[in-house]
Order: sequence, then C-alpha cells, then structure tokens
Amino acid sequence: MDERSAPLPYPSGWFCVGRARDLPPGRVRTARLAGEDVVLYRTRRGRVRAIGPHCPHLGAHFGAGGMVRGEDLVCPFHGFAFGPDGSCTGAPDGTRLRGFLTHRHLCERDGALFVWWGPDGEPPGWELPPAVGVLPLAWWSGELLSHPQEVMENSVDFRHVSVLHGLDTRETAPPVVDGPLFTVHQRTTTRFPGLGPVSLEQPVALAGLGMMRLVAELPELGSTLRVWVLPTPVAPWRTKVRFAAAVTVPVPGVGSAKALDRAASWLALQASVRIIKQDRPVLAHKRYLAQPRLVPGERSIGLFRRWARQFYLSGPFDSESDPMQPGPAQSDPVQSGRTQSDSLGPGPMEPDPTG
Repeated sequence: MDERSAPLPYPSGWFCVGRARDLPPGRVRTARLAGEDVVLYRTRRGRVRAIGPHCPHLGAHFGAGGMVRGEDLVCPFHGFAFGPDGSCTGAPDGTRLRGFLTHRHLCERDGALFVWWGPDGEPPGWELPPAVGVLPLAWWSGELLSHPQEVMENSVDFRHVSVLHGLDTRETAPPVVDGPLFTVHQRTTTRFPGLGPVSLEQPVALAGLGMMRLVAELPELGSTLRVWVLPTPVAPWRTKVRFAAAVTVPVPGVGSAKALDRAASWLALQASVRIIKQDRPVLAHKRYLAQPRLVPGERSIGLFRRWARQFYLSGPFDSESDPMQPGPAQSDPVQSGRTQSDSLGPGPMEPDPTG
C-alpha cells in the first residue's frame, strides 16, 4: 500500500521515536516516521537533536556511521562536522560547508522522545501537555497493520472492549475536547487477587493521535497506575505502537519501593499488551469506513472522528457527511488491513528491549 491508496493520510502531530534513555550523550540513532528516516543524537552536554538523515555535502546518511564529537555531529563520509544549530563547523582539512542540517522539531516528555510531523514541513501547531512527573518503568513495542487514528479510536469504542476483551468498561461522562486534547472519562470493573471486584476510574487523555495517557487510582491498594500508548506511523497503514507503564505501590514504613514498583509496572504492562494483541488481527483485516453505521451509545466515536479531522491538511472525511450519525458505508471502501507484505500479517508480537 502506498500513500495515495491508504484510506487515511499521515496525521500531523507529535509522535514517539524512542525512549530518552536509549539516547545517552554521544549516541546516534535512526528512527522511522511517516515513511522517512529521522536521525537522533545527543551531544556530550546532553542536548538532543533530530535531523533529516542526509548530509548536505554529498548525501551520506548520518545514521550509518555518523558520530558525535563534543557538541558536533560528524558525517561518516567526508568528516564534515555540524554544530547543534545545524551549521557546518569544518572538515578535517579545515574546509567549511555552507549547507545546513535539516532540523526536526523534537521534545522529551515522560521519558520518551517525540518528533513533530507535518505535511510539507508544517511547523508545530501545538505543544504536548506537561510531563506527569513519573517516568515509565516498563516498556513494550510492536508493529500493527493499522493507522494511529484507528488505534486511538479504540479508547471510545466501549462495545469492542466488552466483546473482544471481556472487560466491563463504561463511559462515565461525555468526552471533553480542548483543541488537540481529547479526554475520555470511563470506569472499568475488574478483579484483583484477594480483593474481588475493583472499580477503576480511568481518565484517558489523548494529545493528538500520537500520545494517550491513562491514569487509574487503586484506593484499595493505595496505588496509582499510569499507562502510555504511543502510536507512530512508520509507513502507509503501518504503525509502530509503544506501550509504557508505571505503578507506584506504597510499602508501610518505607514508602514506594522501586523493586515492587517495577514488578507491578511489568504486570500492568502485560495486561495492556494482551489487549493490543487481541486487537491486532482485527485491526489488520478491518477496513476503514468514512461513514460508519453507528448505533445508539456510540456518540463518542463520532465526536472523536470530528475531533481527529484537525490533524489532516485536507480532511480525510467527506465534508457533507457527519460520522456522528449512522450513514451508508463507502461504496468502494479500501481494504486497509491487507498489504503486499504477508510477513506483517497476524502473528506473535515480541517485546522490543529498545522501546
């Protein structure tokens, strides 16, 4: 599938390109975002940069052998060095280049690195919300044959949560829309060993189509659960999704013990990963419908889709249609799940230690 045949284009916004801890001072890494390589590096003083991958001299790829020397990024082909501002600081023989590196907008948030993507180099139109003050303690990543919008839409599709995942999750109040932010209020009833049924109040906050944060208080345990879902488009209808979790478990007379927090975070992460694994074959074979036939109780899906329109240069929806209301299916819907690569079909998804 190419960009022209994909049911939805790449959305603009902030997307995770890796964990901050995987980019220590002096490291150079390559990430994939919206069909392009992005090269990330951290200077010896700790400044993080994201750039276009190719040297302006003769096009060498900085991610294939480039190195950090002090505050400079050095090209592996001819040794031209570039400072944090993107200007050339010289080559081994003293020659300077007039070309500049192509900088990409980057920010660190909640232990992750986010790069802005906009069509035609569009600059950031909004900022990510402030950090929550707690870093994830467990990470997992895998790829889906899907789109970030489809992944995020699951946060308001409560019917599928019951049918596919067997969870009793209900909306407690209508979603709240604030520009690029979308907050879902829900309650999940589940069972914990030794406690029986426990109700979790879970405000779920979406920041564009690249970050979802869930916070759930566990008063019976005096604990707080935080989960991050970070979908990143890497190719047309292919998304790398990262899950992260942090659980704080108080210990009488001690406070929060790191070892216990990490163990609890890992268990919470596995529960989240189990859910996306159940979603995966459905997402891989479902087709995107611009005019779904919604039924009573699914008003939030329509609201979510109208909110998501802002992240596209030209809306992916028919201007005459309202996804809030039931309507006919597309006359010629695109089969979004199947591509030329059978290797990406449903199968095992393994933990990615690099996040």
